[in-house]
Amino acid sequence: MQPQELIYKALAGDRLALTRLLSLFENQTDDLAEIMEQIHPHTGKAHRIGITGAPGTGKSTLTTCLTSAFRKQDKTVAILAIDPSSPFSGGALLGDRIRMRELAGDSGVFIRSMATRGHTGGIASAAYQAIALFDAVGFDIVLIETVGAGQGEVEIASMAHTTIVVEAPGLGDEIQANKAGILEIADIFVINKADLPGAIQTENALRSVFDVNHNTVHKHLRDIDISEPKDESSSHEVQWHCQILKTVARTCEGIDNLVTAIHEHASHLIKTDRWYAKVALQYDRQFESHLSKALFASWKASLTPEDLDNLNKQLNCRIHAPEFLAEKVLNGVSISQKK
Repeated sequence: MQPQELIYKALAGDRLALTRLLSLFENQTDDLAEIMEQIHPHTGKAHRIGITGAPGTGKSTLTTCLTSAFRKQDKTVAILAIDPSSPFSGGALLGDRIRMRELAGDSGVFIRSMATRGHTGGIASAAYQAIALFDAVGFDIVLIETVGAGQGEVEIASMAHTTIVVEAPGLGDEIQANKAGILEIADIFVINKADLPGAIQTENALRSVFDVNHNTVHKHLRDIDISEPKDESSSHEVQWHCQILKTVARTCEGIDNLVTAIHEHASHLIKTDRWYAKVALQYDRQFESHLSKALFASWKASLTPEDLDNLNKQLNCRIHAPEFLAEKVLNGVSISQKK
């Protein structure tokens, strides 16, 4: 089936066509740019929600509870579950999809596991395209659950309107939050497994860390123009204060409060025009990501086997630093030319 037909059918609600397009994205098809050009006009309606946090915090269970809650509100939900790449095939291990099987059979839910394939930040390289496609075909909510790689997961903030950081008692992540850059990306903190000992201590520690860094956090967000209003005199009226909520995803306790907070954050973004600023940031990151990959691929394809061999020798034999060789390429100097 040709990409044009797949696009037509996916926009009409055909799930098989949707699945095939996602596979084309993962395989980085030559038609990717043209496919995205046709999908792009249909995007811009879905609420994109990122869910990140360390392994063991219960992100998948929380995602399942959130999906059920949104379905009760008659909202359709697409879940992009980022899995570690299989060391054998490079494909997703599908762990999240197995854990979310209770959602199977609901026509208003679509789940896709996607492998990171070595991409940094706990995000699959085709995630931008997948999220856009989910938006285009009409899903109200797109949930993006990251792999749980820890400090490298701040990339999720460039894909989502609302970013949820999940913590759990006893993991010590609240102490590392500032180092990990988590404070800068979190719109909502969730302390999951709040029925375990230490939940109150975790909440107090998070509030303490957040209060200490509050001014720094909002200075950072003001710099990227997605959180602070331009009128400083009215900042206290429209500024979003990160919420810290407790849940027990195993029983879906506290999920209603989380859903309310998510809707409140979306309303805040729209009322303060920050929704569109976040969308602009997403497009900027997506453009940068695709351009960098495309330019590198084009440059590499222009090299002869001898050039590639020479480059590998210069790198592996420590003849030149990688940064030095990169500068030579940027300046138009042949990598085969001696220093």
